[in-house]
Amino acid sequence: MSDHKHEHGEACGCGHDHDHEHEEFVLTLTDEEGNDVEMVLVETFDVAEKVYALLLERNNPEADGIILRLEEENEEMVLYNIEDEDEWRQVEAAYNELVSGQDEV
Repeated sequence: MSDHKHEHGEACGCGHDHDHEHEEFVLTLTDEEGNDVEMVLVETFDVAEKVYALLLERNNPEADGIILRLEEENEEMVLYNIEDEDEWRQVEAAYNELVSGQDEV
């Protein structure tokens, strides 16, 4: 995972308030066709003592985001697909609750 400082304004299209400088965590993932896609770590959240990461495509704010499980291995953070249906249902419910809570603010 790489990180850098990135400054941009309201016209960036990502839907967030960017009146301040912030760190952006950018990861490069490989899609099903073998293409490298830059993803931005938008948020992390906990479900049943595990950590999950919401990633959005960096150059395509209209694309669907993805959620991956985040684990520490040998002092590095590693992302894993969620392949268990029960785990996915729990994560999806927690994410929907998180989003609905943000909508109320």
